[in-house]
Amino acid sequence: MAKTQYFTATTIDGYIADDHNSLDWLFEVDDKAGENPFAQFFEGVGAFAMGATTYEWVVAHEKALEHPSSWLEPYGDTPAWIFTHRELPVIPGANLHFVRGDVRPIHTEMTSAAAGKNIWLVGGGDLVGQFADEGLLDEVILGVAPVTLGAGAPVLPRRITSSRYTLTSVRQLGQFAYLTYDVHPPS
Repeated sequence: MAKTQYFTATTIDGYIADDHNSLDWLFEVDDKAGENPFAQFFEGVGAFAMGATTYEWVVAHEKALEHPSSWLEPYGDTPAWIFTHRELPVIPGANLHFVRGDVRPIHTEMTSAAAGKNIWLVGGGDLVGQFADEGLLDEVILGVAPVTLGAGAPVLPRRITSSRYTLTSVRQLGQFAYLTYDVHPPS
């Protein structure tokens, strides 16, 4: 059965981006595991969503407007929904849907487009939290990196109690600890 998953890297102190919304800290981690868990994960993804800040960071960091292949090589024609309240640049050739508002009808669209494959919630944490609030988040996969930032964008900036999580997997890959949790709907 297809799942809606939040697969993300996080620091030991629970941040997915620094206080300048940058992921540069992630690329500084010396990871010689030789395995790419993201590639294997993405094979099961049929649609994905991200917030405007995440999209803008990817566009700027990957220079995706000038080099669309930096988006197209990892994501191909997998449809992406970008949640935003403002106009954003469009990456040439990318299958993008700019949306706003309630996540429920968008999740329905994404489920249809995913055609039996999983939905990946890229981030940020508040967007993922909106899916969790509506009972639309099935799994959280955290790649915990040996980094502390002290401040920044939290993994999930809301209270979700332990009764909603069940730990299903713990795995070490190089410097990363991968923790996987099933997420139960709110009661």
